[in-house]
Amino acid sequence: MYRTNTCGELRLADKGKKVTLAGWVQKSRKLGGMTFIDLRDRYGVTQLVVEADAPAALVETATSLGREFVIQVTGEVVERESKNAKMPTGEIEIRLAGITILNKSVTPPFTIEEESDGGEDLRAKYRYLDLRRPPLQRALALRHRLAQEIRTYLDGEGFMEIETPYLIKSTPEGARDFVVPSRMNPGQFYALPQSPQTFKQLLMVAGYDRYFQIVRCFRDEDLRADRQPEFTQIDCEMSFVEQDDVLGMFEGMMRSMFKNALGVDIPNPLPRMSWYDAMDNYGSDKPDVRFGMTIHEITAQAHGHGFSVFDSCPYVGAIAVPGAAEYTRKQLDELTEWVKRPQVGAKGLVYVKVNPDGTYKSSVDKFFAEADLAAIAAACEAAPGDLLLVLCGEKRKTQTMLGVLRIYMGGRLGLRDPKVFAPLWIVDFPLLEWSEEDQRFYAMHHPFTAPKPEHEAWFYSDKKEDLERVCANAYDFVLNGTELGGGSIRIHDAAMQSRMFEVLGISKEDAEYKFGFIINAFKFGAPPHGGLAFGFDRVCALFGGQETIRDYIAFPKNNMGRDVMIDSPSFIDQSQLDELQLDIRQPEA
Repeated sequence: MYRTNTCGELRLADKGKKVTLAGWVQKSRKLGGMTFIDLRDRYGVTQLVVEADAPAALVETATSLGREFVIQVTGEVVERESKNAKMPTGEIEIRLAGITILNKSVTPPFTIEEESDGGEDLRAKYRYLDLRRPPLQRALALRHRLAQEIRTYLDGEGFMEIETPYLIKSTPEGARDFVVPSRMNPGQFYALPQSPQTFKQLLMVAGYDRYFQIVRCFRDEDLRADRQPEFTQIDCEMSFVEQDDVLGMFEGMMRSMFKNALGVDIPNPLPRMSWYDAMDNYGSDKPDVRFGMTIHEITAQAHGHGFSVFDSCPYVGAIAVPGAAEYTRKQLDELTEWVKRPQVGAKGLVYVKVNPDGTYKSSVDKFFAEADLAAIAAACEAAPGDLLLVLCGEKRKTQTMLGVLRIYMGGRLGLRDPKVFAPLWIVDFPLLEWSEEDQRFYAMHHPFTAPKPEHEAWFYSDKKEDLERVCANAYDFVLNGTELGGGSIRIHDAAMQSRMFEVLGISKEDAEYKFGFIINAFKFGAPPHGGLAFGFDRVCALFGGQETIRDYIAFPKNNMGRDVMIDSPSFIDQSQLDELQLDIRQPEA
């Protein structure tokens, strides 16, 4: 055996034991005639000591060790004179009797410790070294625990884990597909699944009434911190259910994960909020409800005072930032420039200070009397010492900008504590989104989402205003300003599915070509069904208190979709292209 114990398990109760450990040398140092070595594996770090009177060969081997050498050691567990309360093994050390070098290492390009001196690009290139660091080990350990908790819960509720294909048919709606050429079918391509949506619905048709899968999915889209071209979903579907059945089942799953992985209790039942209330009050369909600072419409109070910017806009809204009336002119100018950034898109910013003494100061004093500003403050439920930040324009666009500003100010004021969890369901989404550019409707979720039963008359109407009123039988699980998952009750009737394709402007021929298999399946007795999918990488990151998902994926891609460690994607040989009967058109210089 290479080891009798790991580097994280020995304690003072093991004093006197003869043990064998194996791992990586994190660092070594000489103090007087003694040599101290920190030995690391994924379980922790144990301090080793070579006494001054140890055999010369042992001392020589100990002093020859470099960082990241792989070694095996034998020795006795002894009590440390200088204990380290910050280490679980900090009360003991191993007095060495022998060292065997299992493998030498060149000097690593960065320090492999809690805090590394390597930049993000360098650590990505040597990801296998970065993965030795404790923060990433903890992240992947959390991911493992959450996956086990999910499987345990769903198995206990009668769900079957069933795998679905990775090589499927391309249906270019929504995000771009990754496509794979078929050697056996020249000129034809598979697509990698953006989700197993149609397959899990077919499993419901097949009678497997409770399905789940922790599944890899693929989307060829522009990336950011919380997106990857390949990602993992907790994919679930149920038959003979209504919305409340689905929400109750997966509230239970999330409650189990919070309790067993983090020791945190979340509300039972979880609060629900309509999409319309979320947009009106938070400017987002994934609201962060850990703090207030909600959006207030002040159109009535802002119009009619001769300020043309407000008078020309159909909507004026504001947020009251607590305790920020003390902001200086410089800080307010910086905020104004911040909202003008493309990520926000505002043309300017109006402020109103509610001073502690009950007076008011604003950037529009020329147009608004003290009583007018007091009315605006009252409409925003502002308290003395608050700062009102005001934007105007088209309603939904302005609310979205105010929502971005709200999150920014919440972060500045320290109101977004990652250790506080505020989950909720968002329900009653619009079923359809109208595109002025394309002059057509798009599905807000996907084309297999059912309308709410009480809105079916509008769904079958030919009037645009009726179709815009239809709510989807859909729901999102939102945590701390992030959409962790979403789903819907599905269309299970072939006629209704055909109507959805008609509304989306998909011809009968295209619908048959792209989705004929599922339309035909519905003709053979499809049960009422619904489900949802959680973004597992995002779940792991939020449970770990992080904004980015990359540390919770063993081998992630960068913002350009590249794996710099293996230098992928890459060119393939001409012989492979010939076998696939493909020609490559070189991009213009």
